[in-house]
Amino acid sequence: MARKLINPAKLHPAPGFSHITVAEPGRVAYVAGQVALAADFSVVGGDDLGAQTKAAMRNIGVALQEINATWSDVVRRTIYTLHPTEYEVITAAIEEVQGSNEHPAQTIIGVTGLAVPGLLIEIEVTVRLPE
Repeated sequence: MARKLINPAKLHPAPGFSHITVAEPGRVAYVAGQVALAADFSVVGGDDLGAQTKAAMRNIGVALQEINATWSDVVRRTIYTLHPTEYEVITAAIEEVQGSNEHPAQTIIGVTGLAVPGLLIEIEVTVRLPE
């Protein structure tokens, strides 16, 4: 099995990792944890968990577009956050961005910090690629 590494131009540079890995041959893609970072590495949303969640989800949306997938192709989501008990805020933000209240299998993990100071949430997804 081979792999294809993808780094969409609309996302911040990926130092030490790739934003997307597609297992080839196959129909599965793995989107690296996306955070509330703009292309210039500035944190989007300040200390607002809902705003940061929306920004991370928009970055996932960019990755999905890059591999010609949609939200309905996401089969697994893992969320790392400094505020795991704020799942209602997180869920509302996710639903607003994806435009649906249908969710894949998901795990929320509480963490003490993320790679860039000021980040509150990181979301990674596994995608079944469309035929």
